[in-house]
Amino acid sequence: MTLRLYDTAAREVRDFEPLLPGVASVYLCGATVQGVPHIGHVRSGIAFDILRRWLAHSGLDVLFVRNVTDIDDKILRKAADADRPWWEWAATHEREFSSAYDALGVLPPSAEPRATGFITQMVEYMERLIERGHAYTADGNVYFDVRSLPDYGALSGHKLDDVHQGESAGTGKRDPRDFTLWKAAKSGEPSWPTPWGAGRPGWHLECSAMATSLLGSEFDIHCGGMDLIFPHHENEIAQSHGAGDGFARYWLHNGWVTMGGEKMSKSLGNVVSIPAMLSRVRAVELRYYLGSAHYRSMLEYSDGALAEAAAGYRRIESFLERVSSRVGEVVIGEVEPEFAIALDDDLGVPAGLAAIHNALRRGNTELESGEHDSALATASSIRAMTAILGVDPLDARWTRGDSDDAAATGALDVLVRAELARRAQARSDKDWATADSVRDRLSEAGIEVTDTPDGAEWSLKGQS
Repeated sequence: MTLRLYDTAAREVRDFEPLLPGVASVYLCGATVQGVPHIGHVRSGIAFDILRRWLAHSGLDVLFVRNVTDIDDKILRKAADADRPWWEWAATHEREFSSAYDALGVLPPSAEPRATGFITQMVEYMERLIERGHAYTADGNVYFDVRSLPDYGALSGHKLDDVHQGESAGTGKRDPRDFTLWKAAKSGEPSWPTPWGAGRPGWHLECSAMATSLLGSEFDIHCGGMDLIFPHHENEIAQSHGAGDGFARYWLHNGWVTMGGEKMSKSLGNVVSIPAMLSRVRAVELRYYLGSAHYRSMLEYSDGALAEAAAGYRRIESFLERVSSRVGEVVIGEVEPEFAIALDDDLGVPAGLAAIHNALRRGNTELESGEHDSALATASSIRAMTAILGVDPLDARWTRGDSDDAAATGALDVLVRAELARRAQARSDKDWATADSVRDRLSEAGIEVTDTPDGAEWSLKGQS
């Protein structure tokens, strides 16, 4: 393997060497299903879907687990405010997230565990921590003693004196810096039985239990947003190491989607929700945009940036469609060497996209000069590269489209082809005034005409 990844824990780029030869095990902190997903929520899904696709392209069998947090303070509060059962609220928004991931072409995980399905494993985990002296009980609550672990804070760089868990805790904490593993039952809240009384899990415990249950006591990669580094991932490490598990060997964190320099949050409401965004732009164009920046960088959202990315995607799409219609079927070929180098360098998608657009310029030149074999080979390479980014324009997922849109495009093609035939006849007759008139009228309608060795081709402006 030549892949190198930035490991947050090591604070450096490291060669990726899987624990088991030929297998990559990955755990991604998924959604807390408290509301409708916005584009900030799905960025990690897209970023690490690209990681998964690149690992698979590199010949690895990828075990990919993405959890669902379906029991949480926010879920309970919002469900109560809406006067709806907490489980129905969680299930409703879990479906919203699943729909968003599917619409944006994120591959389904190998497993998608829910926190409420792993209560038994959480209880067993707490028993191990108590037995090893890292956790204690108080008034039906279970807390982790952060002072019991000498390397607590190593992931985030937090000093123990500066730690503030920022959680709603019960009674009996020995130290305010300790964090909650289990919350004692409260009236009106869901609860499960344990040796220490009924209650529900704290946020951090679930991921240690789910990750190790499904991927083993030690696995390759743990992913998530950089906002999870502390306290969530720091506490996952503490729990897991305290219980005697090696846990994740690499820690990868993606940057936020921001607006006006601020992290995107629920307060923005439907402005950037996935359903709202998909009413304005095609899903594949939104995915292309959200996956275009380096995964560790901040992505500052603006309508202009989204429109520019969509136009860039349509140029790729137009080229592949023209090669397909004029030369023949475009199959998935091999990636360009520059693309492979970029992706192996900590998933350098921006440099990978540069390799795609360099190939696109070359392919357009080949197509227009009649070098059809070369154009076809270039198109096959572009398909391979865009497939790894999850945006292959000729993939059936993106080409099937809406039936009404397909019908409208077909009808428009018939009308435009008739006009192009009239223009071609006028040019043959040297009737330049009529030929220019046809072209001008099509241009006014937003249709761009390109003369090629195989005849005139048309596209909507901005899509060529």
